[in-house]
Amino acid sequence: MAGATTEQHFTIADQTGRLDKVLATLQSVWTRSQVDKLIKTNQVTVNGQVQASKYHVKFGDEIIVAAQTVQQTTIEPENIPLDIVYEDDDVLVVNKPQGMVVHPAPGHPDHTLVNALLYHSPLSTINGEFRPGIVHRIDKDTSGLLMVAKNDRAHQSLAAQLKAKTNLREYVALVHGVIKEETGTINAPLGRSPKDRKKQAIVKTGRPAVTHFKVLKRYQHYTLISCRLETGRTHQIRVHLQSIGHPLVGDPLYGPKKTIKGHGQFLHAKLLGFKHPVTGELLTFEAPLPPIFTTTLAKLDKTDGNH
Repeated sequence: MAGATTEQHFTIADQTGRLDKVLATLQSVWTRSQVDKLIKTNQVTVNGQVQASKYHVKFGDEIIVAAQTVQQTTIEPENIPLDIVYEDDDVLVVNKPQGMVVHPAPGHPDHTLVNALLYHSPLSTINGEFRPGIVHRIDKDTSGLLMVAKNDRAHQSLAAQLKAKTNLREYVALVHGVIKEETGTINAPLGRSPKDRKKQAIVKTGRPAVTHFKVLKRYQHYTLISCRLETGRTHQIRVHLQSIGHPLVGDPLYGPKKTIKGHGQFLHAKLLGFKHPVTGELLTFEAPLPPIFTTTLAKLDKTDGNH
């Protein structure tokens, strides 16, 4: 109810940086100005202490926000079909379709993957009320595999694997232009673009970001590649490939206006691997390319020819 005070607890598992930026990411319904007000009015504590906006959040920090509730803060479970690749008492692996937002955010309050997951199963609580179960994310128009934690113990284990870079995340991407190298590594820090808040960019003060790529097939005007993530920053593959002159085909934010039409960028999280948080068994999963991707490649085989 409006005017009530609620406490929200966050354990930092996959976000570091300035306190105000991290909070705006953790709770997407808050604007940066709302976050700044919460911090300046001492409604935010880190490890029990009031901190300034510029405080550098570290892994393991405990953040508590005691805020006046000014809007509905509950997520309704929704009976939305899920493509579940694997499930047990601790984890879920889901194949997310293009067009589905992972968790509620401004402009996308419902019909998200989280709404569907809440209808299906209990989820971990570590990442707050608006990101239950979510250990890592992929963009709305990126398809493919996500691991989901069903309890806090599983979440802590999966998040630790992400931090230690021991899990496997491999994507397939179709990019503009012909990449001459067989393999390559893009090592460039990423942060919010100073020119456009909707975009990420390569900035000196950004967080470290590393993408490894390998050419799978060349066409006359395009290249099909696989990308292995060493880090998992927002829009990482999209920005990194744009930076070397090979933006993703269909990317509405970082690609050229003249491109192949689809349902957004041609980027698919194909492979996912991690150690089970309880048994320690190495689990590896693979999701086939979505129909729009395979149809486009078949057309390119006929019209663009091999290079």
